[in-house]
Amino acid sequence: MANGTERVLAEVLAGVVRVDHVPPDSHFFDDLCANSLVMAHFCARVRKNADLPAVSMKDVYGHPTIRSLAAALDEAPVVKKAEAQPPPPPGSTARYVTCGALQLLAFALYCVGAGVLTARGVAWVSAGAGVADVYARSVLFGGAVFLGTCLVPVAAKWLLVGRWRETEFPVWSLAYVRFWLVKSLLHANPMALFAGNPIFVLYLRMLGAKIGPRVTILSHSLPVCTDLLTIGADTVIRKEAYFLGYRAHAGAIRTGPVTIGRDVFIGEKTVLDIGTSMGDGSQLGHASALYDGASVPAGQRWHGSPAERTDVDYVRVPAADCSTTRRALYALGSVLQTLLVVVPLTIGGTRLLLIELPSIDTLLSPDTHDLASPAFYVEALGLSIAGFLAFLVIGLAAVTLLPRALAPILRPDRTYPLYGLHYSVQRTIARMTNLKFFKWLSGDSSYIVHYLRALGYDLSQVEQTGSNFGTEVQHETPYLAKVGSGTMVADGLSIVNADYSATSFRVARASIGAHNFLGNHIAYPAGGRTGENCLLATKVMIPLDGPVREGVGLLGSPPFEIPRTVERDTRFDHLREGEELRRGLAAKNRHNLHTMGLFLFLRWLHWFALTVIGFAAVDLYERAWGLPVGAALVAMLAFSTGYYILVERIICRFRPLVPQLVSIYDPYFRWHERLWKTPDNHLAVFNGTPFKNVVWHLLGVRLGRRVFDDGASITERTLVTIGDDATLAAHTKVQAHSQEDGTFKSDRITIGAGATVGTGALVHYGVTLGDGAVLAPDSFLMKGEQVPPRALWGGNPATGR
Repeated sequence: MANGTERVLAEVLAGVVRVDHVPPDSHFFDDLCANSLVMAHFCARVRKNADLPAVSMKDVYGHPTIRSLAAALDEAPVVKKAEAQPPPPPGSTARYVTCGALQLLAFALYCVGAGVLTARGVAWVSAGAGVADVYARSVLFGGAVFLGTCLVPVAAKWLLVGRWRETEFPVWSLAYVRFWLVKSLLHANPMALFAGNPIFVLYLRMLGAKIGPRVTILSHSLPVCTDLLTIGADTVIRKEAYFLGYRAHAGAIRTGPVTIGRDVFIGEKTVLDIGTSMGDGSQLGHASALYDGASVPAGQRWHGSPAERTDVDYVRVPAADCSTTRRALYALGSVLQTLLVVVPLTIGGTRLLLIELPSIDTLLSPDTHDLASPAFYVEALGLSIAGFLAFLVIGLAAVTLLPRALAPILRPDRTYPLYGLHYSVQRTIARMTNLKFFKWLSGDSSYIVHYLRALGYDLSQVEQTGSNFGTEVQHETPYLAKVGSGTMVADGLSIVNADYSATSFRVARASIGAHNFLGNHIAYPAGGRTGENCLLATKVMIPLDGPVREGVGLLGSPPFEIPRTVERDTRFDHLREGEELRRGLAAKNRHNLHTMGLFLFLRWLHWFALTVIGFAAVDLYERAWGLPVGAALVAMLAFSTGYYILVERIICRFRPLVPQLVSIYDPYFRWHERLWKTPDNHLAVFNGTPFKNVVWHLLGVRLGRRVFDDGASITERTLVTIGDDATLAAHTKVQAHSQEDGTFKSDRITIGAGATVGTGALVHYGVTLGDGAVLAPDSFLMKGEQVPPRALWGGNPATGR
């Protein structure tokens, strides 16, 4: 049998690599110069052969010759082939349109109500006599607004839904409208800013969640179906953990329980699907997922996607004394700080913009309030320039200087109790230094290394490539983040250099070795066991045990070794040294500098337009009891969306992208970086509505009818095709490119009709997800994979299940 399997596998691979014969002992990567994309096509062809067992990319990397692969397949136990997924029911265009109309009406009413309330409230505050009276009114009005925005979602949940129960209902139905309204109100309220605060836990209890004492939730993602959420005492949940209580699947919303026991640890970048549970004292490591029905027994530690048992201890900080009184005082202090400081300052700033500045007629003329007068627009122009420049100067000073002054209060590797001075300092440093604007401005260019150094990163001796870091880099503290010389980071890196338990935390140095390449969306923890010259693939789990990996690649969750590089990725190495590098880097730096200038100009122009809309609303609101302010909110959203659609289409010259394989010093790649950087993303407000599809259409996505998008991001819109009635769950990513070391690659992605992409999953370039196929939550569908119609795939990397 082994010889027969060898022969068939060799014939299939010969056809893929286009040679007459493949020796059975030839190494796929070293001898045949194949790469992961070629081997993905090989796996797809093998799966189409009924005489052969299915082959995954993990099989290929673990057994990189025909002989070893055939032997492994013949020795592997026979796995029953999963039944085909049932086709999703056909969608209803009438329901789709009706749902969109109801959502638009609800949004318009919300904006009008908010506008009227804001306008009348600011006017009442401004009528105060003296500073003390204005401050008192600001506290009263601001406190009422703050409490209202927090309590309205609670009231809406109990009035519209009551208690969430296990159920299923189709998207675009009336039941879905109620679900969407509650979810949208939850996401629009300020309580997400209190993640990591006992108030956050109290709020979830008000929404019906069953949460025990001394629970710490650091994730900003608010669960929706809260009555189905149970969390035991002394549990800690790290940031970017998703436990939504529902699943978008095959054109329907399914709700289900998420049960977490006592003294549980849940790591960063994790997904807990509905129907999952974790026993008392259990742990789930970072970059991991529990699929529907998975249960972690009490006391066990699991990691991976899907999770499996491990001996790694993810609670790496000892407990500390953290009393109930301490938690209560911290929560009370946070509320008082919000109501007595933050809210009055916000109201004061709003009052300055809406009341004081528009009335400074002496700046120009008495006609500055006349919308037909040029003076009105000149004043708006001057104020927008001044405001934008002030934001740049004050913002840059704030993120680089103030956190640095606080940093000495925290000592590395020292354990502190939660909810005290040191905890407040840590949270303040994290919030201020993770401001996105300046990373978007300088990312994907030579200039981000200077910004990160100004924040406090230790970047050793920088070997400048012009693409050392992407635009999305985050951390717990920048002062304990070290990145070795010659290392490149694609995007979405989260440096996890703070450890938490249910009662304590500590900050610790996280060191990434020299000459590494890090792919997209990686959580790199302090103590990560990787050294120099590693390729850390997209969504890989960084190991915390075993030997230090050097000179290898790591892929998957849990990770396994792959080649550090392949022949295709070295074809541009001559451009990364000597005179070629100096010439290419200089040209890239000039282009990136122009892109940064364009970035600033486009955002200022957007700011100016919003200033004009806002001033026009202020000029009219006294005549219509605040209604124009509400209308202005709708107009601002419509303008912002249309503005950035037009910007992106102009940059693309109103033409679709075409697949590419070029050096990062190629003029095309510099242009593509501009495409990433200049448009802004105002799409989150459209999640779960038909209007998200309209925007995707306008941005160039080839989109079918009635697609349900609950929060997906698509990087290269014109390279993506999505079929009718497809479902894209929350936090999914459709990424039609990769940039490894000095090579940029892009290709088309096709998601078939009725297909489902699960929560937190990532679909890479060159992929076809067949009609009706399902990709499980948190999966990584690697480049070049071909998922058959109605198949169920999952895992990191994804395989058939």
